[in-house]
Amino acid sequence: MILKKATVLVVDDDTDVLTAVKLLLKTEVQEIITEKNPENINSLLTRNQIDLVLLDMNFNSAMNTGNEGIYWLRKIKEWRPNVCVIMITAYGHIDLAVRSLKEGANDFVVKPWHNEKLIETIKDLLDKQEGPKKPKISVKGSTGGTAILGEAEAMQDIFYKVNKIAPTDANILILGENGTGKDLMAKAIHERSLRANKPFIKVDVGALTDTLFESELFGHKKGAFTDAREDRMGRFEEAEGGTLFLDEIGNISLQQQAKLLTVLQNRQVTRLGNNKPVDINLRLICATNVPLQELANENKFRKDLIYRINTVEITMPALRRRNDDIPLLARHFAKIYAAKYLKPSVDFSNAALQKLQSYNYPGNVRELQYTIERAVIMAEDAILQPDDLIFSSLETNIKEAPEASDNVPLSMMEKNAILRVIEKHNGNITRAAKELGLTRTALYRRLNKYDI
Repeated sequence: MILKKATVLVVDDDTDVLTAVKLLLKTEVQEIITEKNPENINSLLTRNQIDLVLLDMNFNSAMNTGNEGIYWLRKIKEWRPNVCVIMITAYGHIDLAVRSLKEGANDFVVKPWHNEKLIETIKDLLDKQEGPKKPKISVKGSTGGTAILGEAEAMQDIFYKVNKIAPTDANILILGENGTGKDLMAKAIHERSLRANKPFIKVDVGALTDTLFESELFGHKKGAFTDAREDRMGRFEEAEGGTLFLDEIGNISLQQQAKLLTVLQNRQVTRLGNNKPVDINLRLICATNVPLQELANENKFRKDLIYRINTVEITMPALRRRNDDIPLLARHFAKIYAAKYLKPSVDFSNAALQKLQSYNYPGNVRELQYTIERAVIMAEDAILQPDDLIFSSLETNIKEAPEASDNVPLSMMEKNAILRVIEKHNGNITRAAKELGLTRTALYRRLNKYDI
């Protein structure tokens, strides 16, 4: 919608705020309606064709809980699901404003705002409401093949959210299947944050044993255990001032969860063999392909830890859910690997692109990347054909795997058994591990061992 044709409703119990916004927008929009009492919102939405609502986070009302804005946001989305809502908040309530994004708010502004920025935010939201335009590639990682590209609507929604939450210190939980780019997204968020010039430390906590967990994350003092030959700083301290990325958080034990929760609550770590706590200042990003709520319902993951790490949640879509992005990604990887292997520039025939888009990609973007790398290495011509594209999915591996026999190594039999069970459970590691009689951690070790 064009800004000049919009009707904007401003709800705030501060008369000065209402006056300031009205003076700012009266020449920018068609109509501006101001209201001090949020209990009148429903009638205003009913009587007027409201395009956008500016809503305060706190009101001097009978509720007085600090969550009044969230309450009225939910009501607005119940009454008018499609109306845009921008939350107005003070700097001290940033966490509450970030939470409002999860509840359906389109954006938030912090008092005191910059007039040009507020107008730009309103205009962008109304433009987005107008309808789909040519998508933008919005988030990139640092170098080379780490760029996060996407034109699909699902990715554009993620990019928009990232652009809003990256400058904050909100803890973020990134969900998604293996190979969807969770680690790259974590890196991109760090690079767009106010901590970008500080360390970005990644830890695969799912691969840490109980004995290594504390030493790796919290550090140790010389002599704390047999192999502790010198003092060592843990990953929490290494990430001081920056971002700590804990990958595969869904695979840590309840004992490890308790230790992690204590550190996050106290914002302090204590090295093994030392009684002196060290204050920490960092931003936490976690990722997992395991449904944490499902684990919590089975008493395998602490709900209080979920709340602590999940101020904002981002779900990376499977590649099969963003099929239109495949040509874009394929050409991106082709360009990278042509340069890496000193090949001429390559492109794809229409038939090759059709083959790429008709495949299911159980390995997601990572599988597409390796497929293109292999094709570029083996290509004889500058235009890749369908025969140049060879997939190596779990399904293909299972079909081509030899049947068990006396001539098949035990390791191959184990690998084939794991592949079949994972295929049976559609990639659900928890259920596959249960059927195989393994813990999730043990199954992940075998996946790494066999490069699955």
